[in-house]
Parts: sequence; structure tokens; C-alpha cells
Amino acid sequence: MAPWLRRFVACAAFSAAFLAPQTSAWAGAPAQSLPTRFAECPQFFAGGHPPEVPAARGLRELCYEAFAVLHSGESRTPVFVAERLNRQRIEDADEKRADKFFADARLPRSERAELDDYKGSGYSRGHMAPAGDMPTPSAMAQSFSLANMVPQNSQNNSGPWAKIEKDTRRYALRAQGDVFVITGPVFEPGSERIGPRGVRVPAYLYKLVYDAHTGKAWAHWQRNQAGERVSAPISYAELVRRTGIEFLGGRSD
Repeated sequence: MAPWLRRFVACAAFSAAFLAPQTSAWAGAPAQSLPTRFAECPQFFAGGHPPEVPAARGLRELCYEAFAVLHSGESRTPVFVAERLNRQRIEDADEKRADKFFADARLPRSERAELDDYKGSGYSRGHMAPAGDMPTPSAMAQSFSLANMVPQNSQNNSGPWAKIEKDTRRYALRAQGDVFVITGPVFEPGSERIGPRGVRVPAYLYKLVYDAHTGKAWAHWQRNQAGERVSAPISYAELVRRTGIEFLGGRSD
């Protein structure tokens, strides 16, 4: 059996056994008290296995109530942010927006973005795990961690990217089970930096959607600039080729 298929078969059993009690245990917890190892929040990854990322300095794992982040101290942004969506979580989503951004104290000061990095930059603090996905007030508050942000063109953020986020939620509402979503930035050599700490500005953003019930996977790929429209989805294999990240193990389609 192919590695990705084994992961798919294991996913349903893993979901029932682990997701509910872990999420409940973390409900209401401040971000600073949550775990810093993916081994403690495997519920956000298909089959419990995080993506395979090329080795690099300054990578740190962060668990939150409703998502997980692999953070880069070099870019001071996420490498990726992983979520697990389904109908119940979307229906439970808290519509009251928190809007209180903060720097996660679990990251060393030398590796994280601060509020003043974005001030006057002309870029939005773009959520990778959207606030609209958050099922509880505490999860909503945690989604405003700067570890969950990238500098994003404001028109892109409120336009095509917002539509991609809404379409993903609509899909999760219709899905027969869990939908794993992984979102992140892609940088180009010599990419722009903002703020006193040099937060890198991504050239592209991606959002991988994997339906654990059907086994289907596809990705959105958007340039981080004004004037863009929602582009046609790309295949999982093409996303792996462009990013160099194996998000779902040995899957090749």
C-alpha cells in the first residue's frame, strides 16, 4: 500500500480517538501556555504526520488550540500553518473578531516579528489560519499571533485571498469528514523585508486542501500583489514541486 494511502486509512480512526479530548483540554488557554512540539498536537495533520520540510536553521514548532505553526526565525513568518476543518468546527466558528495582534512569547525575540514591524509598512498582517475558521473565542484570540501572519498586500488579502478562505470553509461544510488545510508563504531570492527586524514579504501564498474522506487534494497558489484574481487550483504534485515540501508523505498526484 502506498504511504499516502496508509495515511488516509489511518486518518479516520485517529480523528475519533484524539481530536475531541485534546481540543477540549486546550480551550481557553493563552497561547503562551500551549505546547511547542507537533508531537503534542498531531490532530492538525493528516494521519498525525506533519509535512516534511527541508532542514533549515531557526525552525520552531508551535501548537495552538485550533491550528499548528512551523515558524521560521529567518523570515520571522510561518513556513506553514496547519488546520483541521469539518462541518462542526465551521458551524461553531466565532463570528466576533478579536483584532488584538500579539507577538508569541514562546519565540525568542531574535526570531519573531513584533507589532512595530508592520506599522507603516503598507502591508496587512495576513492570517495564514484565518480568524473566520476559529471555533471558540480563545482560538480566535490565538489566531492573531504574529507567528500566524505574513506581510500581505491589503487588496489581495481582502479580495481574492478572502474568497479562497471562504470557499475553503464552504467546502468543509459540505465535506463528509475532516478537511486538512495547510497554508503558507513562498519567498523569492532578495525578497523585500519590512520593519526593524526585517520580516520577509512573500512573493506567493499557497493553501493546500486535503479531503480525508475522498482522498482528493488540491492547492490554491496566489501572487502576493494587488490586481490578482482567484486562479485555477493546481495539483498536489505541482505544489510540492514549487515549494519543496512533502505535505502528505509519498502522495504523488
